[in-house]
Amino acid sequence: MSEPVIESMAEVRSHLADVIDRAHRDETPTIITRRGRQEAVVIDIDEYQRLRRIAEQVEEAWLNRLADEAEAEGTVGSVSLEEMAALLRDHHG
Repeated sequence: MSEPVIESMAEVRSHLADVIDRAHRDETPTIITRRGRQEAVVIDIDEYQRLRRIAEQVEEAWLNRLADEAEAEGTVGSVSLEEMAALLRDHHG
């Protein structure tokens, strides 16, 4: 992935198709600013899906580690891995 291009919302609006093509063809993300603040990023869908899979794997590993630690401590009243996952989904969804 190339270094991102930073553009204002107005700039992106004027050539959105080019921004999407740049993300897809050149693997160059575009960070979109609004009133000088970075607000969003346009990336290729394949890159988004790859990052999403990595995030899910990290989250699952973290949950498994928490569950293992709770089991090792014999924590009374702890929640199950499924309950933890549901809580996280509710929180992020």
